[in-house]
Amino acid sequence: MKQIFTAAFLLSVVAASAQSGQYHVSKTFAVAGDSKWDYIALNPVTQQLYVAHGTRVNVLDKIKGDSTGVIENTAGVHGVAFAVKAGKGYTTNGKSNTATVFDIRSNRVLGEIKTGNKPDAILFEPFSQKIIVCNGESDNLSVIDPATDKVVATVALGGGPETAVSDGKGNIYVNLEDKNEIVKVDARTFAVGAHWPLGKGEGPTGLAINTATNRLYSGCANKLLVVMDAGNGHIVQSINIGGGCDGVAFDASQKNIFTSNGEGTLSVIAAEGADKYQTVATVPTRKGARTLVVDPATHRVYLPVADYQGATKTIVPGTFRVLEVSK
Repeated sequence: MKQIFTAAFLLSVVAASAQSGQYHVSKTFAVAGDSKWDYIALNPVTQQLYVAHGTRVNVLDKIKGDSTGVIENTAGVHGVAFAVKAGKGYTTNGKSNTATVFDIRSNRVLGEIKTGNKPDAILFEPFSQKIIVCNGESDNLSVIDPATDKVVATVALGGGPETAVSDGKGNIYVNLEDKNEIVKVDARTFAVGAHWPLGKGEGPTGLAINTATNRLYSGCANKLLVVMDAGNGHIVQSINIGGGCDGVAFDASQKNIFTSNGEGTLSVIAAEGADKYQTVATVPTRKGARTLVVDPATHRVYLPVADYQGATKTIVPGTFRVLEVSK
């Protein structure tokens, strides 16, 4: 009776959340494999989800969660990015220090590119039309030209890059996790233009940008989201978020900032202006759900997660999944 009551109660909570228009976990997609994971991305051409997972990238239907493909042999894969005009996608492989190139529609592997040490986050930069790879252990960026799949520049940063974003107007911004700062890079010359400290923010990981207001949102390990003016590095505000944040995303049309917190929550913050912010929801997810992607068309948020067991925190077999959060 207790189990039946608990299940019924949980279902009623989900139903109530949906009816009231509150953010809640609306779907769960099972994913094959029990390896560690990192970033999740949305293919803008096929509208499928790409989950970086151990030595592979799992490709999922974003509506039903069905498996639609796998990109194999991506050892220690971290991130995925897409160069639409070139018709290619790229993965960062942290154990082999490479980027895998694949066809954006078929997922057929086209080649492999040598990067710096421990490539992690990856970005398609629209102004330069280049792929930007954050190399966490060599403290630099690898700049890849999708036309040739060659590294055309290496940008020394003076610290370990965690995430990069672009304003689409010639500026790239990079979180340096070990320096507690954001670096500004010129997308024309790939020269470093400025180093801006994050004030109270420590251990920055996730990073997003609001191009309409020219504000950067940096998720930090000490439970702060630091809002920075992307024009001059001035800190606008520091906002409390959940612990273990490793992902930040901004839904431009809804003007909502999301931080995925490994403690098991999703912070939702309304950007009511360039310098005015309000936390509107703290959504229960699952412990370990620390990265995310937002679908700009549906405003749904996707977070990969698995259950852990024992002192060694091994993944419980068969529990790897993607959570969908929506209203």
